[in-house]
Amino acid sequence: MAFSDDLFFAPAHKLAAMLRARDVSSVEMVDAFIERIESVNHGLNAVVTLVEDRAAREAEESDQRLSGKGEVRPLEGLPITIKDSIITEGVRSTWGMKHFEHHVAKQDAPTVARLRAAGAIVIGKTNTPEMTMDYDCDNPVFGQTNNPWNHERVPGGSSGGEAAALAVGMSPLGMGSDYRGSIRVPSHFCGIVGLKPTWGTIPGSGHMAPSIAAPPSIAHMATIGPMARFVDDLTLAYNVVKGPHPSSPYTVPTPEAHPETIDLKKVRCAIFTDACNVPVTSDTRAAIERAGRELQKMGIVVEAVKPPVDEGERLWFAYSGADGNQLVMEALGEALKLSRDRLRNLMVAGEKKSAAEFFKIAMERDAWRVQMAEFMERYPIILGPTFCVTAFKHGATEVEIDGKKYPHFFAGWPVAWGNCAGLPGVVVPCGKDREGLPSGLQINGRAFGEETVLAVAKAAETALGGYQKPPM
Repeated sequence: MAFSDDLFFAPAHKLAAMLRARDVSSVEMVDAFIERIESVNHGLNAVVTLVEDRAAREAEESDQRLSGKGEVRPLEGLPITIKDSIITEGVRSTWGMKHFEHHVAKQDAPTVARLRAAGAIVIGKTNTPEMTMDYDCDNPVFGQTNNPWNHERVPGGSSGGEAAALAVGMSPLGMGSDYRGSIRVPSHFCGIVGLKPTWGTIPGSGHMAPSIAAPPSIAHMATIGPMARFVDDLTLAYNVVKGPHPSSPYTVPTPEAHPETIDLKKVRCAIFTDACNVPVTSDTRAAIERAGRELQKMGIVVEAVKPPVDEGERLWFAYSGADGNQLVMEALGEALKLSRDRLRNLMVAGEKKSAAEFFKIAMERDAWRVQMAEFMERYPIILGPTFCVTAFKHGATEVEIDGKKYPHFFAGWPVAWGNCAGLPGVVVPCGKDREGLPSGLQINGRAFGEETVLAVAKAAETALGGYQKPPM
């Protein structure tokens, strides 16, 4: 069977099934996706490093297994992409920083190793903002990535390259990371799906640059997670990469997620659109409210109730900046001069707290997490916006809502509280705004409640139409 254009947009689990059925060989599939990248990437700059030679060798090995000459693994022969900031053995991983422009990782991050051990084949690395610290996707090594729906707009950060690549069929499955919405915001901006897992379910090691140790404020709120076009593929990838690893001491054992076993009529959802100090646009509000109505038609209980998220936004800022960025600046040293003004200014603006102040913030954060957990005893699922606006223009530092301008970073409060609480969240496409840009419904659940979150996400995908191809 020839690899048709329609299959570039097929679900990853369908492609894996086709490989097992020998409808297409891994060599054919890998070659086809690399050709796809070469043909459409020039207008987007989503994939920044190709892994052609090794991918070709691994595809031949997969075809040997698929032909009956070895054990066939769950993702055998399936091409995937990985965010540039997640290290990949033998492949350049730069974090979008000039200091690491030629850095080649000597080993895989545990998440990448598990995907490869399951038979997946890494064909490329995708773009990220410098040090993954922005909602744009631009850096001094590779330049900017464009949004596939409108090249004048950003694809989101920091997993923007991954989201753009998935949206246009350069890859069926990928991995991103999320510290303040870095999986969910690009999913919302580009019209795909993404899962930020519960903090502690997936090893986070292999994400920070070499010699840069993540301080607790980052390590306790950042996660690696899967991105795709279809919710079932998030489940597939999550079950492959979850679980403890010696290099990630906070990661705990968790059962496999089987969302099909959840009785959604027994799930109670809270839905809200406004909180904190930045409102959402009227188009965003309408899209979220419509999503709630459609889920109600499926028999899911949806009630308009605002969760106590405002405190989570304040605590995210207090906790994330507690060390004044001192550890990162010490690790970079003089190399920080190679970074853009935007990143340097962010680093030096930090205000270092005392140890006592940090412990107080940590205690306040834990008390608030208990408050959220108590709210979620009644509402195990919280539905809401992902960002206050749809994709904004390149170079913008502010967004306009109802005639008033706000710093774009503050427009990310809908995702910040989820990181601060360490909760799982999935973003699913839920419509478009008046400019034709996609919007995403965010579905958050209880800690370690990925199974229920994915079940509601699957229902939302069905009710709302799910992924749609951007104009090519």
